[in-house]
Amino acid sequence: MDKKYIATPMRTKEILKKYHFTFKKSLGQNFLIDANVLKNIIGHAGINEESGTIEIGPGIGALTEQLAIHSEKVVAFEIDGRLLPILEDTLSEYDNIRIVHEDILKANVHQVIEENFKDDQPIHIVANLPYYITTPILMKLLRERLPVGSITVMIQKEVADRMAAKPNTKSYGSLTIAVQYYTEAKVVMNVPKTVFMPQPNVDSSILKLVNRSEPPVHVTDEDYFFTIVQACFAQRRKTLRNNLTSHFKGVYDKDVINEQLESIGIDGTRRGESLDMEEFSILANAFYELQHN
Repeated sequence: MDKKYIATPMRTKEILKKYHFTFKKSLGQNFLIDANVLKNIIGHAGINEESGTIEIGPGIGALTEQLAIHSEKVVAFEIDGRLLPILEDTLSEYDNIRIVHEDILKANVHQVIEENFKDDQPIHIVANLPYYITTPILMKLLRERLPVGSITVMIQKEVADRMAAKPNTKSYGSLTIAVQYYTEAKVVMNVPKTVFMPQPNVDSSILKLVNRSEPPVHVTDEDYFFTIVQACFAQRRKTLRNNLTSHFKGVYDKDVINEQLESIGIDGTRRGESLDMEEFSILANAFYELQHN
């Protein structure tokens, strides 16, 4: 049975040869050639025959095919026009797939969901994301608060580790806070380079993000919260006090910053990586109040 799947080295080579397809480095194209890895991804994503699924960057359709087999409907966003006739061919036996020729970063995903899925249908995003643009894509999907239950993506291992990190670790940073503010993040599986064509230079992981119904902390202003978090990690080796002093240069001097930190019981000699999200929210809310009173 596996012989028929798109996700085999032989079938992938056949398809590429038939269409004289060349990989575009600028689009970060690495196609999956192992159907078992794809089935594992689908298992972790929690998809069943009632699910609606959204894919980003279907390539020649390896993951799309598995999504079509295991879910009720698939909508896949593909930016590369050269792949449209290939997908039409490779996925011709499935009638539950719609390919949208659009850049996901510019797409109105809410509208696409409304047009393609039933009300109350469980929807999941599953994708093998291009490494060079992983973070912008995920942040767009999270900030738009789409009606999806989870996002399961294959991304660079190092980035997955950062998104799922815990405080006081090397990987923990502003990206961790941004992702975990919206979701519960977990690395569910590591993937070797050998299951891709062409092979990337880095290892990959499957990251599963489960959307939170509401953020785990209360913040007065979300944009301000993320700005303060970024300021605290601006230079990792610097203390909170020094990073905040640089951030508020010309607005507050060191004494005001010290007073503010003391008033909320956060030691200014700590580093950003030692604060959990709750502490960051207290910090951001305090400075927001100071600036707006």
